[in-house]
Amino acid sequence: MKKIFAAAVVIGALSLSACNNSAREQAADNVEANAEAVADNLEDAADNVTTTGAEASLENQADAVRADGENKADDMRTHDADTNLSNGI
Repeated sequence: MKKIFAAAVVIGALSLSACNNSAREQAADNVEANAEAVADNLEDAADNVTTTGAEASLENQADAVRADGENKADDMRTHDADTNLSNGI
């Protein structure tokens, strides 16, 4: 059920991203949607493990992937990819 929901979220995000958005915004939305899908898969895997430590580790990885995806998407929205302004170069 979670996979169906994740797929629906990704499809919904992609369809919304096509509405009056720049290519940069669409790319950022795709990065965010992909990170969300990976995080959902990690959470599904966490539900299937039997040890508490492994489950917590997978949940932490899912949170990290989600946060990294949001950070990358925000960076894509606010910085020029050609100049790499986020690194000060």
